[in-house]
Amino acid sequence: MSTADVPVLQPGPEPIDVTDATFQAEVVDRSTQTPVVVDLWAPWCGPCRTLGPILERVIGATQGQVVLAKVNVDENPQVSASFRVQGIPAVYAVAGGKVVDGFVGAQGEAAVVEFVNNLLPTEEQNEVARLISAGDEGSLRAALELEPGHHDATVMLAELLVEKGDPQEALRVLETIPETTDVRRVAALARTGEDGIGDVDARLTALLDRVRDDEAAKQEFLDVLELLGPSDPRTAGYRKALTSRLF
Repeated sequence: MSTADVPVLQPGPEPIDVTDATFQAEVVDRSTQTPVVVDLWAPWCGPCRTLGPILERVIGATQGQVVLAKVNVDENPQVSASFRVQGIPAVYAVAGGKVVDGFVGAQGEAAVVEFVNNLLPTEEQNEVARLISAGDEGSLRAALELEPGHHDATVMLAELLVEKGDPQEALRVLETIPETTDVRRVAALARTGEDGIGDVDARLTALLDRVRDDEAAKQEFLDVLELLGPSDPRTAGYRKALTSRLF
C-alpha cells in the first residue's frame, strides 16, 4: 500500500476547560447531543497528570463522538460539589443531561478505552442522527419512530409544522417531551401564528390590561416575551410589568 492509500486520521476536538459558569452549557446541555466525559482534576494531583493524557488520547480517537470536559476542582467548587467529589481524579460520563457512568482514581488505558466505548452511539443512534441531519418531515418522523422523545428531532419537527401552517399539531408534538428553552420558543411560535409578533410594544401594552383576568392574554404576553428573548432590552422591563399586574 502506498503512502497515498493510507487514510489520515484527523485529530479529535480539543478538551474543553469547563468552569462553574459554563458547566450547564458545556456539559449538561451539550450532553443532550453528544456524551461528555468530565475529568475532575487539580494541578497538584499526580494521578491526574497520569490519567489526563490517556483520557485526551482515547476520547480524541472518537473523532467528536464523545467530548472531554476538564474541570479544575480548586477553581470550580460548585461543579465539585454537584458531583460530591471525595477524591481526584474523578471521571464522570454525562449523557442526556444525566450522569450515566464514572470512576475515581487513575486507570490504565485499556480500562479507559472500555469506559469510553460504552458511550459511543449504537447503529440505531447513528441512524437517528442521519435522519435528523436530513431534516425533512418524513426523516424526522422516522427518527422519532426509532427513538421516541428525542429532543432535537421533536423540536425540529414541531418547527417544520409551524412553518407549514399546522400549529396545533406542532403543539401536540412538543407535549411529548419535557420543557426546554427550545420547546418554549417553538411553542410560542405556534401560538403566536404565522404573522409573528408584529409591533411588540403596542401588543404587550394592550395585553397588560388583560393579563390578570384573562389566561389567554397572559399566555400571549409570555409567548411574545419568549420570542423576544432575554437579550432584548425590553424583555426584563415587560416581565417586571407583568409581575406587578399579577401580584
